[in-house]
Amino acid sequence: MPEPSVQMVTELNKPAHVRYFLRCLKTHLPTAYTSNDSQRMTLAFFILCALDLLDGLDTNITASERAEYINWIYRCQHPDGGFNGFTGGDLGTAGNEANRHWDPANIAATYFALANLAILGDDLSRLDRGGCLKWLKRLQREDGTFGEAVGLDMEVQGERDMRFCYCAAATRWILDGGREREEDIDVDGLLRFFEASQTYEGGFANGPFHEAHAGWTYCAIGAMSLLGKPFSPSKSNHNFNNAWPSIESEQRLIAWLAGLQTSTLQEEDVSAPDVLESHAHADTDGESAENNFEAAHVVPPETVVPVVDSMEPLKEDLLWAGMTGRCNKMLNSLNLLDQNALRRYLIEKTQHRIGGFGKLPGDLPGMAADRFSDIMHSCLGLAGLAGMGEPGLKAYDPTLCLSLDIRRRLEQSSWRQGRSRSSV
Repeated sequence: MPEPSVQMVTELNKPAHVRYFLRCLKTHLPTAYTSNDSQRMTLAFFILCALDLLDGLDTNITASERAEYINWIYRCQHPDGGFNGFTGGDLGTAGNEANRHWDPANIAATYFALANLAILGDDLSRLDRGGCLKWLKRLQREDGTFGEAVGLDMEVQGERDMRFCYCAAATRWILDGGREREEDIDVDGLLRFFEASQTYEGGFANGPFHEAHAGWTYCAIGAMSLLGKPFSPSKSNHNFNNAWPSIESEQRLIAWLAGLQTSTLQEEDVSAPDVLESHAHADTDGESAENNFEAAHVVPPETVVPVVDSMEPLKEDLLWAGMTGRCNKMLNSLNLLDQNALRRYLIEKTQHRIGGFGKLPGDLPGMAADRFSDIMHSCLGLAGLAGMGEPGLKAYDPTLCLSLDIRRRLEQSSWRQGRSRSSV
């Protein structure tokens, strides 16, 4: 039987992605998102960030819609500082000292709220900057890590998570917290945590004595850059101390990241058996591969994709591809990756014809369930391409997870005016 003919898509389908994210913004999300209702601020970020990268936001929302979005974000601002993930916990006049801890602000929602306001062009005049910085400082533990929220009796809640540390560093950068010495976080304490989390391989784990992971590595080196201590000892004098980061630790990190790219795909990750069967019988069924819903996701053996090295090997997917690329971009080592192969993987294997990206080859975009992706992966697919200079997308700043346009807008915030600040 002849091999099925597969039409490879080599271009970014920008109009389809714009339509996809506008549907996510202006209509109801799929039922699978119901359990994420309290994470609306996060979902909003991935939608708005993607539309900004596509340069499809300003021309597709009205002034009144923009004002409504901004007002909703400010409704999530917590009186004790920071932001909530949605307005469902707002008790209104029923709120009091006894129940205010029921729905505290959290660090992820705060970073996403600030980023969303910047993307929407808000002047941040209604932001309680001082209260937010005081709250941020209260979130830090003695070991330098950050929790997710502040609970009863000022107890820091949440895991010791590298993602919270990144969100804290990004929030501090946006608020220019470094110039508020009394309210500033313990930067050295956070850097000590990063130092202890770098493994013998070179990558970063979620904490000391854990396994290196591309996601934690991105959070660590991104946070260090935002703290003004970029992980680039061979190119700067920003070393935290005399021993770390060293040129040797930088070389180990870059080598580890380069080693995550592989030319091998696990066959079972490509698609389910029934999908493979449909490819094999495409001709006999009278359905061409071009019109077959899944045919665009057949993965040729020469495709190269990044994969996270793990004690239990993880599947090659879009998230690791994006994280690896952004790490290399921050380290000025993108040339060590096969960018053309990475681009082919993102566009030919995970881009979907309706817009958006699947987490794995063959996945559908827009669903938060097993074997389906979600708007997070769809946004990160665009971010990965933008970081490699994909035509039609805005230039991307991997440290803030925003376009360079939005970073420049934040650099012009009112509290930065009149103050000289070197680029980090």
